[in-house]
Amino acid sequence: MPNSSDNHDAASSNIDTDGYRPNVGMVICDQRGRVFWARRAGQSGWQFPQGGVNPGEDPVQAMYRELHEEVGLTADHIELLGQTGDWLKYKLPARYRRQGPGAECIGQKQRWFLLRFAGDAAQISFDHHENPEFDRWRWVDYWYPVNHVIYFKRHVYKRALNELKSFL
Repeated sequence: MPNSSDNHDAASSNIDTDGYRPNVGMVICDQRGRVFWARRAGQSGWQFPQGGVNPGEDPVQAMYRELHEEVGLTADHIELLGQTGDWLKYKLPARYRRQGPGAECIGQKQRWFLLRFAGDAAQISFDHHENPEFDRWRWVDYWYPVNHVIYFKRHVYKRALNELKSFL
């Protein structure tokens, strides 16, 4: 299921002319190169933290805001290692597309960031937003998410991880 922060009203006016909503994704790695993998609250699906870019916000600002809202971390807890050079896009299956007045959102265009976690695991928390995105997390092998994220995001995960790998 798509990230519930994909439904923020403020971001709905941010859909581009092709129907893609700008979004940021975060690959948080530990000192051993494993990545942060989180379970969607009340669901069985797991994913990387991600969220929409609000109007007037640049992708880096959105990344830090979403990082805090979704996993309770701030700039003091991470080191920014790199980001994808361009937007990576995926289309949402029809059943996940938001309908209504204004532009239809057919998918996400994402800027991905590679972050090295420099804090303590106790600093990770899911209670910084009224509707927590996640309820569990764990460290997994760098490539594990490519085969375990929801099917329509797999090609973007693969492209992002391939591009970000050079920053490790």
